[in-house]
Amino acid sequence: MLFGYKHPDTGELDDLAVTNNGDTDKVLGTVVAALYTFLDKYPEAFVSATGSIPARTRLYRMGITRIYDEMIQDFHLYGRIGKEFYEFETVVEYEDF
Repeated sequence: MLFGYKHPDTGELDDLAVTNNGDTDKVLGTVVAALYTFLDKYPEAFVSATGSIPARTRLYRMGITRIYDEMIQDFHLYGRIGKEFYEFETVVEYEDF
């Protein structure tokens, strides 16, 4: 699944756009809500998320960190570095989650 800015003229999705409109937490909240819905239907699934660029992946990690205590009550969180997965730690830079 790809998330991004939908260009109003072309309708194309741009996952590199920076809108600076302050809706990061709203977007991440929507993603988490979708994750609950998906995993309710497919409880054995593994879900991976990464940003289109490292700075965006870092932004996602910061968002996860803000709601970490709530997320670990319902999810097993891991981060990947290279080919290895590690239990998620809020201060570690991961390639994806």
